[in-house]
Amino acid sequence: MNSVKTVLLLGLLSGVLLAIGQAMGGAAGLQTALLFAIAMNFFSYFFSEKIALMASGAVRVSPTENPQIYYRLAPIVQRLCQRMGIPEPKLWVIPEQSPNAFATGRNPRHSSVAVTAGLLELMDDDELAGVIAHELGHIRNRDILISSIAATIAAAITFAARMFVFFGGGRHNDDEAPNPLASLALLLLAPIAALLIQMAISRTREFAADAEAARAIGSGRPLANALRKLEAWSKRIPLDVNPAMSHMFIIKPFSGESLMRLFSTHPPTAERIARLERMA
Repeated sequence: MNSVKTVLLLGLLSGVLLAIGQAMGGAAGLQTALLFAIAMNFFSYFFSEKIALMASGAVRVSPTENPQIYYRLAPIVQRLCQRMGIPEPKLWVIPEQSPNAFATGRNPRHSSVAVTAGLLELMDDDELAGVIAHELGHIRNRDILISSIAATIAAAITFAARMFVFFGGGRHNDDEAPNPLASLALLLLAPIAALLIQMAISRTREFAADAEAARAIGSGRPLANALRKLEAWSKRIPLDVNPAMSHMFIIKPFSGESLMRLFSTHPPTAERIARLERMA
């Protein structure tokens, strides 16, 4: 069901893009914007792993680098990867006390899982396994690819909306000048619509990764317990990260209320916990 929702949401994004293209009255400007967006996200897709790890300040974990952390994480990762049928990712630790984690990489063979030092201190081994299984679920489901496709289409929508206004809505003569209010509405609303759909895709993938974790462990309870701790402690110790990276983490690393919840990349933690407990 989550896969169907993702396909429908991607289709809706494409529909918004096509609608703007039709309104422009020509394909040349749209093609230029789309090619630029694809090139931008092509770079992001292939280099997102390095960019995310550098931006978070992550440090490599291996038998020779941070061995104490490695020998706690490695058995958990090895066991879960065997169950999920994916290669083992590279492991990283973020020197932050706020508990959180994220996965990155363009496919299961080129992937990384990063956890904060605070997460390792807060979680017992069962809860840690729940968190790791969630991140491996993102890797197994190729969510980085899905996010890149959504970002490409959303970026193209934003560029197309701006070009529509800049070039006068594709008019062929001065007598066909578009309504300035309609142009302004398109300039403002089209990117917001694209952002909301992109957020919905991200939320859908979070539910899917939770379900993958529950199946890999055999119960949703360890991840549910971990999410309870993460929800409480992430508010006590905020994680200062670039908002562009917030969708990558297992739980939203900064708090927001009222209208900001509409733009949240994560579904409500209480709803995630309720779903996981039904899998217990």
